[in-house]
Amino acid sequence: LKILTSLAEVATTNGHKLLSLSSNYEAQMKSLLRIVRMFCHVFLLGPSSPTNGNDMGYNGNKTPRSQVFKPLELLWHSLDEWLALIATELMKNRSDSSGSIASLLLIQKGAAHQDPAPPHPSDVIGAESDGELAVGPGESLSHDLVEKQEAGADGEDVISMTANRLSAVIQAFYMCCSCQMPPGMTSPRFIEFVCKHDDVLKCFVTRNPKIIFDHFHFLLECPELMSRFMHIIKAQPFKERCEWFYEHLLAGQPDSDMVHRPVSESDILLVHRDSIFRSSCEVVFKSNCQKLKQGIAVRFHGEEGVGQGVVREWFDILSNEIINPDYALFTQSADGTTFQPNSNSSVNPDHLNYFRFAGEILGLALYHRQLVNIYFTRSFYKHILGIPVNYQDVASIDPEYAKNLQWILDNDISDLGLELTFSVETDVFGAMEEVPLKLGGSSILVTQENKAEYVQLVTELRMTRAIQPQINGFLQGFHMFIPPSLIQLFDEYELELLLSGMPEIDVQDWIRNTEYTSGYEKHDSVIQWFWEVVQELTQEERVLLLQFVTGSSRVPHGGFAYIMGGSGLQKFTVAAVAYTPNLLPTSSTCINMLKLPEYPSKEILKDRLLVALRCGSYGYTMA
Repeated sequence: LKILTSLAEVATTNGHKLLSLSSNYEAQMKSLLRIVRMFCHVFLLGPSSPTNGNDMGYNGNKTPRSQVFKPLELLWHSLDEWLALIATELMKNRSDSSGSIASLLLIQKGAAHQDPAPPHPSDVIGAESDGELAVGPGESLSHDLVEKQEAGADGEDVISMTANRLSAVIQAFYMCCSCQMPPGMTSPRFIEFVCKHDDVLKCFVTRNPKIIFDHFHFLLECPELMSRFMHIIKAQPFKERCEWFYEHLLAGQPDSDMVHRPVSESDILLVHRDSIFRSSCEVVFKSNCQKLKQGIAVRFHGEEGVGQGVVREWFDILSNEIINPDYALFTQSADGTTFQPNSNSSVNPDHLNYFRFAGEILGLALYHRQLVNIYFTRSFYKHILGIPVNYQDVASIDPEYAKNLQWILDNDISDLGLELTFSVETDVFGAMEEVPLKLGGSSILVTQENKAEYVQLVTELRMTRAIQPQINGFLQGFHMFIPPSLIQLFDEYELELLLSGMPEIDVQDWIRNTEYTSGYEKHDSVIQWFWEVVQELTQEERVLLLQFVTGSSRVPHGGFAYIMGGSGLQKFTVAAVAYTPNLLPTSSTCINMLKLPEYPSKEILKDRLLVALRCGSYGYTMA
């Protein structure tokens, strides 16, 4: 009890120092978080709370466990005051942008100018202040910032100066709240805290996104909170999200560069080349999941090798076996290059176990940064991520049906006499069966008013309901290694890159094998600008462009001349679209067509193209 009380008091003192702008941020932040981790560790070693809900305390229940957190309440109160003050000033700024503290809060750094040197904390904290602003920030902050404003000095605003400090204290607050909760539960007090200060916290991460990766780890453990910040998280560079993904995925695992070296001979996965799929399935199912996370080693029966090269070969062979038609697990998409779960996979009596095995293999490969030589349809990547499918995803399995759905959406069907109802006929093992899209669907007519719902329900039937058991089996295996909260950091295009890698793209080969239509010619200015922009793009951006237009990051063997469309070979095509301001490029992935507006300048073309690539999965056409 004395140790915990002392640690709580030291943490409070360190937290107050951290909230003082004159203190050393790095030193105080590390000190606070180290002490709080120690405090939580010692707290969890104490007596556990009984199932009857009473707080089993120290000293024979004389001192409830929760009492040891009392010294920290002053720090949490100070944190709350800081955030409330900033929220108040943000609100003032919306109605009055001059003559108040608020004018400092949202100073925007000038575009295309170098950032000014950040002010020394002593410039902000006036000589009359003792520098300790933790307990009551309101008066000191107002006084010092007004003084700063009157002095007319340049520098970052108060959000930039305080965001990291306050975020570190928020992390400490979360750690203390969490250690009082059962595993897997987020503290209601902390959820209430985040919801209360939602605007300020979003302002923090918008201005300095690295705060998410440095201090907002709680987002990964609470879907409700994650959803509030997801749009900001996904706006961060792919590389930084990958680093954050692996940092948390591998948390708790021993650091080692010998991933493929087993702890003992019994940990080696012994598989047979002539039955690699079934023998691998058997040994993986028998293996301990935690041991597989620590490291994997594979040996082929009758062979000596167990090194990293053997592991890579194993994953590569299994990539091809998973989509082997003999197992009836996956079927080819319309373009013949990507794969989708087979709705009739039950012809194989072990199909759901095999789907679980396929999920484990892809999860294990991603966990250990091994690439797999398999590409799925966009809709299946969405299923892995928990993203709803839309009617455009139907094109991967039935381009003509997708066109029909598009036609229904684009046209007034009021007087056409289509006599569609909310039920469809679908093939079940060669026999046609009528399936309702909703309760009583066979008696509900599709009208102009409800046609959007009809199209979405048809899409969900064909792309989700028809393969739901297969999806569930796959995810059961995948989530053994990859938590849903972590994988949702990515969109469906990025998941493909995570699993299958970044392809090398030969831009000259791309140019040679591109066709033009709807008014464009090879030597038009817009086309010349387009290829100049493509050559200026990063490798990652080129891959996004390829995905945006073709639906896949894969470049076929032989190059761009062999790109497949919904009806066979279909070269990359650029079609002209009349230009209107803010119009974005769009695409038709089933025919590999980029619909490129006739932009008036290269600069506008590049800007609009990059916006389209970053927002491609959201269906925007204007921005």
